[in-house]
Amino acid sequence: MANLDKDAVIAAFTEAYKKANGKAPSIESKSGWYSVDGGKNMRLAQLQEMTESLAPTSPEGTETKKEKSETKAAAKPTKKKASASKKSGFSVKDFWAEKLNAEAPGATLPR
Repeated sequence: MANLDKDAVIAAFTEAYKKANGKAPSIESKSGWYSVDGGKNMRLAQLQEMTESLAPTSPEGTETKKEKSETKAAAKPTKKKASASKKSGFSVKDFWAEKLNAEAPGATLPR
């Protein structure tokens, strides 16, 4: 993992945040964790990832708030579909049921 320059990452994030939201962020740091506008604490690498996601994606270099909300709205349903597919996989309860049934065919499952 590459070493990140704290001041450079925070300066880049501040500029990207200003362009995206029109105001400067309130960044609090404590023991290597950073909180933006009183939100969830995150590491410096996550702050850099947020900077990249806040960067404009259109060729002109500007993106309207409406376009941002549309892209965020389009991204949310895909996350729900991914989480639903995780539940159809491995189940510990089923694994133990099959294991006990294989070892002792007439045994009952524990509570």
